[in-house]
Amino acid sequence: MRRFLDRLYDGAGALGAFCVFLIFVLMIWAGLGRQFNWRVSGINDIVAWLCAAASFFAMAHAFRHGDFVRVTLLLEAVPPRVRRMLELVCLFIALVCVGYLTWWATSFTWESYEFAEMATGLVVIPIWIPQSTFVVGCWLLLLALVDETVVVLRGGKPSYQRAVEARHAAGDFSSDV
Repeated sequence: MRRFLDRLYDGAGALGAFCVFLIFVLMIWAGLGRQFNWRVSGINDIVAWLCAAASFFAMAHAFRHGDFVRVTLLLEAVPPRVRRMLELVCLFIALVCVGYLTWWATSFTWESYEFAEMATGLVVIPIWIPQSTFVVGCWLLLLALVDETVVVLRGGKPSYQRAVEARHAAGDFSSDV
């Protein structure tokens, strides 16, 4: 199960990176198109959707690899047992918040699907299609939070903490700046 979840998070991160690559390609295409008077006006809609998709697809991967902004000043100053309890409190708060976001995102996107709502920009498609990337990303982040909470409840060290410690061991302190 661990291998499957890690591959799922890595795959979602790769999909987010691919969305960023597509943004790059479309922006270059749009820049060239404007120079040659091509019709490129709908590209801005697609780029906006890809920005959201890139962000939400990459969240679970970023969370697991310690790439979220975390203020650990207090956590580093307390004994391990207290740190574990504080980690659990933070994880439970995050579970509630992300669970709420996921529920509403799913409900909102389902309503868009039910009412056959269309995008209002230059590219007219069913809006639930780009909204679904938001939903999938939320569900993946919620799954990563549940996964991490279970690990910490079982007495394990959080993956984001292990990732930061591994970077420090390798001499990389760039995330501490």
